Amino acid sequence: MTEIAANLQRFWQELEPYGCQLIPVSKTKPNELLLEAYEAGNKVFGENKVQELVGKYEGLPKDIKWHFIGHLQRNKVKYLAPFVHLIHAVDSLRLLQTIEKEGRKHNRVINCLLQVHIAREESKFGLSDEGLFALIENAPWRDLPHVQVLGLMGMATFTDNKQQIRQEFRHLADLHRQLARQELPANVKMQELSMGMSNDYQIALDEGSTMIRIGTAIFGARNCML
Repeated sequence: MTEIAANLQRFWQELEPYGCQLIPVSKTKPNELLLEAYEAGNKVFGENKVQELVGKYEGLPKDIKWHFIGHLQRNKVKYLAPFVHLIHAVDSLRLLQTIEKEGRKHNRVINCLLQVHIAREESKFGLSDEGLFALIENAPWRDLPHVQVLGLMGMATFTDNKQQIRQEFRHLADLHRQLARQELPANVKMQELSMGMSNDYQIALDEGSTMIRIGTAIFGARNCML
């Protein structure tokens, strides 16, 4: 068994009791390493750059489910629309409307998560709590039939303070539960809660994550593609 296969098996076993899905983050990794993971049984990958994701999609098996986990510019949606499985970081009505337009062109519903800004870092993207509730309440969802929101995504502050990370994840989980109790538009569901990465996923699991995004702990330290 290769090191990547062993890492995948370890995560799958750890996540099984939680019912949480592993999203291996393959950014900057060459196709050879992704194929190694694929042959070990993994058919899901996360990428944060559109050009890199499209190149990998074109060069790898077509039964892979591609998750886009980075900040998405509206002018790049058209490149992902034909095939992306889930867009993790939607944070504006304008982006939703662009996804709708491109989904309509390809006659497919595009799955999304709404990103909430939970960190104490200005560099992180996402909706405020108020912005999240306003978007769900006021967006013209009937005009967005090619968009399906499946839940929320958030990134905690990059810190060694585990209590702070826990508070941030718990806050996102509370928002998720609050929305799940409400009557939501037909194309908004609160099924998924994407939170947790290599350095903080165990806290995210404790707080109810349904998807964790893991790169380094599966593929090793990031290295640039040749």
